[in-house]
Amino acid sequence: MAIRLTDVVTVMKNKWTYGDKFFGYTEEFNDNHNTQYPSILITPPSSVFPEVSLNNGWELYTFEIYFSDLYNRTAQANVNLDQRWDNLQDLANEWLDMFLKNYQDGVVTGFLEGEDVSVERVKEVANDQLIQIRMNFTWKVFSKCFRPESIYPTDLSNLVTWLRADSGLTFDIPTKRVSAWADYSGSNNGITQSDKTKQALRYTYDGANDKTRIEFNGTSDHFISTNNSPIGTAFTMFFVAQVKTDATENGTYFSFKNGSKELTIGSTNNKLRGLFSDAAGNGDTLSLNASNTSNYHIAVAKFHNKRLYLEFNNTISDSVQDSGYNNSTVYNDSTYSLGYQLLGNATYFLDGNIQEFIIYNQSLDDYKIGQIKSYLNKKYNIY
Repeated sequence: MAIRLTDVVTVMKNKWTYGDKFFGYTEEFNDNHNTQYPSILITPPSSVFPEVSLNNGWELYTFEIYFSDLYNRTAQANVNLDQRWDNLQDLANEWLDMFLKNYQDGVVTGFLEGEDVSVERVKEVANDQLIQIRMNFTWKVFSKCFRPESIYPTDLSNLVTWLRADSGLTFDIPTKRVSAWADYSGSNNGITQSDKTKQALRYTYDGANDKTRIEFNGTSDHFISTNNSPIGTAFTMFFVAQVKTDATENGTYFSFKNGSKELTIGSTNNKLRGLFSDAAGNGDTLSLNASNTSNYHIAVAKFHNKRLYLEFNNTISDSVQDSGYNNSTVYNDSTYSLGYQLLGNATYFLDGNIQEFIIYNQSLDDYKIGQIKSYLNKKYNIY
């Protein structure tokens, strides 16, 4: 079975989830002044058939790919040029890995030929105030050889929610207000907010770590899940987040509440905090006193056998257990919220940012948790 250029380009475009994507020439790209950045331009490749036999036909595609992002005078004052290039190259490297990974398994496979990836940094492209990464590489297809190292959330079973600030958002470009956040787990567990006065804002590549983030205002912004929470009796959650103001309860990331049954993960006084309780009110609260959620961080929350585990940035962890807790309690009979918590008669909203949110409907072991943390840290450079 052979693959054609149409398939290659389709896969390449599908693996770029950050901004616009084009297949054509630089002149056509520069004529488009409505481009959503960062963007990718795939130019038509050259190719040869250096080896042909009865059992296989090797084709070498030589690609020139352009990755572009805005770099206007305002950005120059706030972000160093080399930092912005580094961040754009991080996206380019992740894209290349995901593209190659698509052909890892099955009859048709491909791999880099000679490890000959080259990168060129270009500033102020054409008439646009852009920076650009130009990547050249040769791709050899029709052989099962390439073995990428990255593990993505979809590679593990029981993934039920995967929200990424860089993809799957329905938002108004002028106001940045987000009305819907699509789920990439394949389980259709997205979240929405139809009230414009309560919609969080999408900022792209101009903040901490120069990565896309969803910003909550601390007074009204929040999302509600489209369907009921997907969590049964055990779970593992991952957050990439940061809290701005957290004097009391202004750091709620995830919240589920149905009567006395409650599950909340977030921050109090800039310490990572989790709470769980069953329908009778049995449960407990855990706070990681050495954590500091005012910094961007990767947080892990795991629940199994009446015990809640919390972990902060791969360095701080603790757990708490309530022996009286009803271990058959499930958290899937109501919706959940992101960025909001109802506590007694008071409501609390997140004043901060969320970049990624993942739920597995099971208690993952330490090895698998390490794999997902590795994916998140490679992407966001947290620690």
